[in-house]
Amino acid sequence: MKETFEKAREEVQNLSTKPNNTELLKLYGLYKQATEGDVTGDRPGTFDIKGQFKYDFWKRYQGKSAEDAMQEYVDLVNSLKEKYGVQGG
Repeated sequence: MKETFEKAREEVQNLSTKPNNTELLKLYGLYKQATEGDVTGDRPGTFDIKGQFKYDFWKRYQGKSAEDAMQEYVDLVNSLKEKYGVQGG
């Protein structure tokens, strides 16, 4: 699974169109859960809106195993490839 996950991580960089903010946040949350596990620390403060969104999306996957997070990340990348296409392909 790790090889497939790393390949998906590279492939997401080659999408023909940049994913929307929600899709990017899902990718971020799943990637962090897969590579670091459950979110730690306090939620960023009021003036760090971007940080809050990133924290919240990572926290969304709390308790999910690294393997499951990797699989969900790969599935999301595959759906984004279908939706947006891949550069040069």
